[in-house]
Amino acid sequence: MNIPKSNFSEWYNTIIKEAQLCDLRYGIKGFVVFMPWAVMTMNKMYGMYERSLEVRGHVPALFPALIPESYFMRESDHVKGFVPEVFWVTEAGGNKTEEKYAMRPTSETAMYTMYALWIHGMTDLPLKIYQRCQVWRHETKATKPFIRSREFHWIEAHDCFATREGAMAQVKEDMAMAEEVIHGQYCVPFIFFKRPQWDKFAGAEDTYAADALMPDGRTLQLPSTHMLGQHFSKAFDIKYTDASGKDEYVWQTCYGPAISRIYAAVIATHGDDKGLILPFDLAPLQIVIVPIIKPETKDSVLANCEEIKNFLVKQNLTVKIDDSERTPGFKFNEWEMKGVPIRLELGMRDIESNSVILVRRDNGQKTKVSTLDPKLLIEKIEESANNMRLELKKKADEWFEKKLATAETMDELSKKLETSGFIQVPFCTDQMEGEKCADLVREKAQANMRGSIFESKEKPDSAKPKGKKCIACQKPAAIYLYAARQY
Repeated sequence: MNIPKSNFSEWYNTIIKEAQLCDLRYGIKGFVVFMPWAVMTMNKMYGMYERSLEVRGHVPALFPALIPESYFMRESDHVKGFVPEVFWVTEAGGNKTEEKYAMRPTSETAMYTMYALWIHGMTDLPLKIYQRCQVWRHETKATKPFIRSREFHWIEAHDCFATREGAMAQVKEDMAMAEEVIHGQYCVPFIFFKRPQWDKFAGAEDTYAADALMPDGRTLQLPSTHMLGQHFSKAFDIKYTDASGKDEYVWQTCYGPAISRIYAAVIATHGDDKGLILPFDLAPLQIVIVPIIKPETKDSVLANCEEIKNFLVKQNLTVKIDDSERTPGFKFNEWEMKGVPIRLELGMRDIESNSVILVRRDNGQKTKVSTLDPKLLIEKIEESANNMRLELKKKADEWFEKKLATAETMDELSKKLETSGFIQVPFCTDQMEGEKCADLVREKAQANMRGSIFESKEKPDSAKPKGKKCIACQKPAAIYLYAARQY
């Protein structure tokens, strides 16, 4: 890597290419080939998220990628929000299709058609289903691999409940999942915002979205969870019969962790000037063994490397011996660039002293570990992996905290945005009538209103502005919202 991370855009493009994460040469704008090194990490990310969903009662399913136009048009707000981005299929086998089919931009209209057939009584609720799939949206903004594209890979969970309270509890549970997985396991910090009404999901009552920060201070939306209310259940006639025999519409939520986009946040949050840094549990290759050999010691050193590798593989670790003809220095640089968390160096001197050198990718720390008892090596690897996760999280959190700021005037906001990420500002309202002020902020400060911190809704009135004026219209401020520049 010859590009410093401080030049984030060029650094990101370089790491994508040199670490072989994706190939942009597919031939359709916004569609890229995800390469093995990226997919192996994304599969681990999927696994962690799916376990978190399933332990909370979700079950997996797979729904068709094509959605009939007649299904898609049933919920009017949803249609307005998504039709401009839809890819349509109108021909098959040389013949016109019976009707237009939308390539899934999101699955509400596909799944809820079936939910209406599956839900009858209280025993069918709650219904909590998720699927791992791709979605397609004709993004008009500039595309950037993993960050913004026209095809992305995600999980979407769609849930039905008998009551509003049950649905709202699910929204909070979705937020807890994001904290547990994205922050706890991927080590990526974020803030959950309640989106302003003009920026909510098409067809939802309210939207709550987790926003991370990239190194250039721009925000990237990670999972969002939506309180759908009864908008879709009424449009799709999803009812249950209650204990008194009365038919009632269900209350619904949906949740969408975009794994490919979260992967971009992992790359950007933890990487350094040398390349990728990956938490141990996310790395495609967890340990690389680099033999330090001379012609006369090659066979003995490689045999010892193989013995260590076989032992570690039996402990369910992913391990590779780099026995290529390249120099040790070249090997060190390559595996550091690809983010392998632990490197083991083994030469004849180490063999003679019954030891191996363990090197951590995140901080370069070297430790001499005895090989007399193989369990000592495992213990040191586990300790290093755990400390790496904790330290990556701490470092990311500290950087994130420094990117939070406040502003009370438009000029101050514009200035703070040059060095900070999320700027808290007094605002007139987060209801629809506030959209004109949001447009003014976008025009004058090139920033978007991300919303209010959800938890603040449950805090006393001290969390609300007193004696402050809206940053845009100068009317009395009723709420604090956060502004940021976005991808």
